[in-house]
Amino acid sequence: MKNLLTRTTIRKYDSRDVADELLNRLLTEAARTQTMGNLQLYSVVVTRSEEMKARLAPAHFNQPMVTEAPVVLTVCADFNRTSQWARCRKADPGYDNFLSFINAATDALLYTQTLCNLMDEEGLGYCYLGTTVYQPQLIIDTLQLPQLVMPVATLTVGWPAEKPQLTDRLPLGSFVHAETYMDYTPEKIDEYYAPKERLPENQHFVSINNKETLAQVFTDLRYTRRDNEALSATLLDALRRQGFC
Repeated sequence: MKNLLTRTTIRKYDSRDVADELLNRLLTEAARTQTMGNLQLYSVVVTRSEEMKARLAPAHFNQPMVTEAPVVLTVCADFNRTSQWARCRKADPGYDNFLSFINAATDALLYTQTLCNLMDEEGLGYCYLGTTVYQPQLIIDTLQLPQLVMPVATLTVGWPAEKPQLTDRLPLGSFVHAETYMDYTPEKIDEYYAPKERLPENQHFVSINNKETLAQVFTDLRYTRRDNEALSATLLDALRRQGFC
C-alpha cells in the first residue's frame, strides 16, 4: 500500500492478472468523486486483449508498457451518454461545444485521479500516459468512440515489477499564492528551481543532451514549440470531428 508521499509511476508489471472483480470495484468506488451537475461526464474503455493493446500502442508512441501491462484504461470525456439520455426524455441537449468538452474533460480527469488513489491503496501500479491527447484520432478510431466522446487520459495498470525512486517536486511556495497571483521574479525562480537543477540526475540529463540548462532540454527537445503547435492542430481537428467545436 502506498500514499501520495511515496507514490511512484510504474512502467514494469509482473505477470499476475488484475482480476475483473477488483478492477470493477475500484471503477465503481471512483465514481464517488466530484462531478459537474452529478452527470458523471466520463466513460472508461477497458482494454485487456493483446490485439487491442497492440492497436492502441502506436497512439502512445509504442511505449512498451501499453502492450506489457495487463490492463489499459482509456478515460474519455463523454457528453454522448448525457445527450442520448436527454433526447430519450424529450429534452434538447446543447453540449456540442467547447465549454461542454472542458466540463466533461474535468469530470474525466477528476475520476482518473480518484481511481489512481484507489489503485495505490490496493498496491496496484499504474502509469499515466500524457500521450493520449497527442494522437487522439487514432484512439478514437481504434476504440470506435462516437461523437461527443473524447479520450483525455490513459492508464496502464498492473502489479508492480519495479520500485522506482521518488521524483523531485517543486516546493509549496512555488505554486501556492495568497489572495492574488504573485508573478515570479528571477530571484524566486532561482529559489524554486535551483534544487531541481542541482540534482545529479538532472545535471546528467543536461549533459547527455548537450544543453546549457535543464530548461533548454524541455524547450528544445522534449516539448518544442514546433511539436506543441502541430499536436495542438491535431487535437483541435479531433475535437471538431467529435463535435465539440
